[in-house]
Amino acid sequence: MAMMNEKDYYAILGVSKDADAKEIQKAFQQKARKLHPDINKAPDAEERFKEVSEAYAVLSDDAKRARYDAMRSGGPFAGYQGAPRPGPAGGAQTPGGFPFDGFPFGGSWGPAHRSAAAYNPETGADVVIDIDLNAQQARDGARKGVRYRRYETCEQCSGTGSISSESAHACPSCGGTGSIDVDMSFLFGGGRLQMVCPECGGTGRVVADPCPRCDGTGRRAVVSEAVIGFAAGTHDGDVVRMRGMGHAGTNGAPGGDLVGRAHVAAERLEGRARTGFYLAGFCAPFLVSLLITGMTMAMTTLCAVPFALGVLMVVSDDVLHRSVLWWRRGAVQFANGFGNGVFFAVLLAGFSRCSQSMTGPSYRMM
Repeated sequence: MAMMNEKDYYAILGVSKDADAKEIQKAFQQKARKLHPDINKAPDAEERFKEVSEAYAVLSDDAKRARYDAMRSGGPFAGYQGAPRPGPAGGAQTPGGFPFDGFPFGGSWGPAHRSAAAYNPETGADVVIDIDLNAQQARDGARKGVRYRRYETCEQCSGTGSISSESAHACPSCGGTGSIDVDMSFLFGGGRLQMVCPECGGTGRVVADPCPRCDGTGRRAVVSEAVIGFAAGTHDGDVVRMRGMGHAGTNGAPGGDLVGRAHVAAERLEGRARTGFYLAGFCAPFLVSLLITGMTMAMTTLCAVPFALGVLMVVSDDVLHRSVLWWRRGAVQFANGFGNGVFFAVLLAGFSRCSQSMTGPSYRMM
């Protein structure tokens, strides 16, 4: 979810930045009536209704609106309870008294007073790379160099996302609950609507002085290089895991791994050959059943054609250069198809016997 300083709530509601409370409420009423899910059945109506409600929840509250304006302008009061806000007559008021309340005296003006960012520690994801190996490399082992994109820990903030010693604070917009309430009593007779806080993204915590280099996430996008070593006797699908070389976690959370996955063409069963093994296996029980029961040549041919097609698909996949593992995987696919074919063949035979018994002499005498 985008943070509230990344969205233009005034544009979403269609009002000017100097709009008063009545103009904001009127604009919200008009848009909410058109977008309410009970009335508007468009696929994106619910999402747009939530966005309009989010904008109203922020702009209808003096303190939240002041924080939002300060955060978007990059003002020095952004992220603090003492931020000035517009008063009823357009003058400036402060919710916490003197506007410098809460500032550590002796501090420097600069990046330490940037706008707040959501504090959301999440473990970094693995980076998985398929690496092609020929039959000899798989047999003898190989080392492969790779370049890949990933997130690495930000050096400036050491991954915390904050340039101060304390990285996380309770979100001032929701008080640490992770959600905000929107008064809907004037619309359709509703009560209060609870929604995810747009500033902290539902975590209830923010970085009040985010690192300017990583924007408070604690990680940066980079291009990395690594050498992945595959041991002798590697097979298709085997993986090599390099700890901590995947995506770095956000806000100091653990990072993921770099995973090299061997792609050995001589052992990989895919595409036409995979389908061919299954098709041949599926048709085999029908073909055997028809030959045993002595059905007509037309019925036998009807089953023989897809069986032959499956065999042709397998043979056309360079079978002379395939490994033993490839043939084993093909046998598994053939067995899967054969099992399903037996099931349907038995089912078909049962229906055939029922049909014959219903049209036999004993049935006609009844």
